Amino acid sequence: MVTIFFDLDGTLTNPKPGITRSIQYALERLGVPVPSEDELTWCIGPPLLASLRKLTGTDELADRALLLYRERFSDIGLFENEAYSGITDTLSSLAATRRRMFVATSKPAVYAARIVDRFGLKPYFERVFGSELDGTRVDKRDLLRYALDETKVDANSAVMIGDRSHDMVGARTNGMTAIGVLYGYGSEAELRDAGAHHICSAHPELLGHCVA
Repeated sequence: MVTIFFDLDGTLTNPKPGITRSIQYALERLGVPVPSEDELTWCIGPPLLASLRKLTGTDELADRALLLYRERFSDIGLFENEAYSGITDTLSSLAATRRRMFVATSKPAVYAARIVDRFGLKPYFERVFGSELDGTRVDKRDLLRYALDETKVDANSAVMIGDRSHDMVGARTNGMTAIGVLYGYGSEAELRDAGAHHICSAHPELLGHCVA
């Protein structure tokens, strides 16, 4: 039976306001140029510190920006977010088949668990896997390897569902089936180039790939 790992941002919830506004908050306080929310959507999904390096230009400023980002995100940005419409129906349908389901996100686990709980998604998942605040397991390849080990799941019977290239690369590296979704923040070209086995334009289509 297939075991399912879900990305969080751009797959289960739409986190755009919280992430982009918290980045703006950090950049403004550092006195560096502040892009608009729409111009920052490329930051949603990939490990944040790497994105902040691109925005600030140096490792030192990126480290400072990350601390400022968390200053706002941990209290405000965390909940400037919403579950995608109908996602609980899809999760309910999958849960009814008694599949094991987990969340696997590059976001720090301390934040991810609060978000999953806040939006009523916690009952569907055995566990939420995320990175540590010090950057441990922020790379999806490392995170999924750890999650497979912890859950004792055979990668050949596991799928990773996500909206960005690093989700697909993480899955393929670990021998999992990679399923990309187009309603998040990655393009079809990005997902296919990263090795997606399947692409779904809407989350109800996931049932056809996970309940075969």
